[in-house]
Amino acid sequence: MSRETGTSSPITLLIVDDHPVVRDGLRGMFASAPGFTVLGEAASGEEAVERAAALDPDVILMDLRMPGGGGVAAIAHLTRTGARARILVLTTYDTDTIPAIEAGATGYLLKDAPRDELFTAVRAAAEGRTVLSPAVASRLVSAVRTPRRERDEPLSAREREVLALVARGTSNREIARELFISEATVKTHLTHLYAKLGVNDRAAAVATAYERGILG
Repeated sequence: MSRETGTSSPITLLIVDDHPVVRDGLRGMFASAPGFTVLGEAASGEEAVERAAALDPDVILMDLRMPGGGGVAAIAHLTRTGARARILVLTTYDTDTIPAIEAGATGYLLKDAPRDELFTAVRAAAEGRTVLSPAVASRLVSAVRTPRRERDEPLSAREREVLALVARGTSNREIARELFISEATVKTHLTHLYAKLGVNDRAAAVATAYERGILG
């Protein structure tokens, strides 16, 4: 089925976010703008898959971190099953860019994007054009410049131990004491696992590890 994006045929949307206030805000925003129709909402990745099949929207606005089924898994499922909808990620974090794009997302915006930028992004996504916020584009370029063999290399057992402690909020000094290694060694492990995960800091490492199932 071809996608109509002209003024005579509004772009239809499915809003996916686990926060009702966010969904209400987005629905109201698009309701106040010409050329858009919100068909429905979903609060999880699993519900998004079901609603997408039932509603057949042009564009899905997809959050990524949701209880009851994350956005990346939903994107991968929709892509794998040949869903017509274009998927535009709208999230708080810029750390999940690569998994989301690899899963099949058409674009990736952060929730602090201006209203007009969001409207433009949805129109572009409906036409099959890729849209990335500046911060996300920068992260993606950095990731591409990282040697693939380094990014694809699995974490070592020690790196996993360090990462698990980081996820518990443990400081470098405390990690060193618990693992009987020096703080310098801890920092070296962190540098290596950051490179492998394609991130730049502790919070992003933990978030990415959870998203990829490295941490439980």
